[in-house]
Amino acid sequence: MAYAEDLGKKVSIISIAVSASLAVSKLIIGIMAGSTAVVADGFESAGDVLASGMILLGLWVASRPPDENHPYGHGRFETLTGLAVGIGLAFVGVIITWRSLQNVTASHEPPALYAIWPLIASVVLKGGLSAYKFRVGRKILSSALVADAWNDFVDILSGSVALAAVGLTLYDPQRFLAADHYGGAAVGLIVIVLGLQVVRETSLTLMDTMPEDDLMKSIRATALTVPGALDVEKCFARKTGLRYHVDLHLEVDPNLSVRRGHSIAEEVRNKVKGDLPWVADVLVHVEPYGERAWHGEH
Repeated sequence: MAYAEDLGKKVSIISIAVSASLAVSKLIIGIMAGSTAVVADGFESAGDVLASGMILLGLWVASRPPDENHPYGHGRFETLTGLAVGIGLAFVGVIITWRSLQNVTASHEPPALYAIWPLIASVVLKGGLSAYKFRVGRKILSSALVADAWNDFVDILSGSVALAAVGLTLYDPQRFLAADHYGGAAVGLIVIVLGLQVVRETSLTLMDTMPEDDLMKSIRATALTVPGALDVEKCFARKTGLRYHVDLHLEVDPNLSVRRGHSIAEEVRNKVKGDLPWVADVLVHVEPYGERAWHGEH
């Protein structure tokens, strides 16, 4: 999975460069043009830089091999960075909302027309970046990268809201002067909702929530392709970073020798790991086939 980790790091580096450029342009132009919504979106983009940096750190730590104190590897650190991104988003959203509403009743000049250009650039660039992150994140099973993709999706939404707010203010400054401020607050609320959603999803992973039924079925089906593997009594999986660790109770002929039963179990382990690259390792427990039915009759 070195390729997956390297790809994730590459995406994070690209994201940092794009978000940093957008943050600087929004903050500078927003301040010069006098637009609260653009400045608010600039702070949101600055938060993206921090988020992508945390994702990069998480992927780097997650790529370290297992050791004596971490036999399952360091993959959970990647999930923890995703959780931190969610918490950070919610916090940034609160700050943006609060700051945007501070001067909502104040009388001032409407923002300059050129305030819309960094918002348009943000919607276009973040649209492409979000789609790319979703595709890569789901391909390499990175919770943190998918969380960052949702973060970019919110950038599209927040940029569109800010653009509409600035446009409304420019259309009729006398009637809709406060729209620019309310647009900034709306950006903050969107960020809060997304942050809480990311916190929920990453928390489920940390709680060892089982993966989708299709993934579990594929593990069982792959295990039963090995000659001598008669049935799978139990199968559990938990995500540790980019991949899953599987506990599998395999049923074999009760008349087989211990050596032969162990050999079949090892074949099942290697088969599942070889055919399903998203599985990091499999712990196979061998049980006698038919014992469940026998116990049920007695």
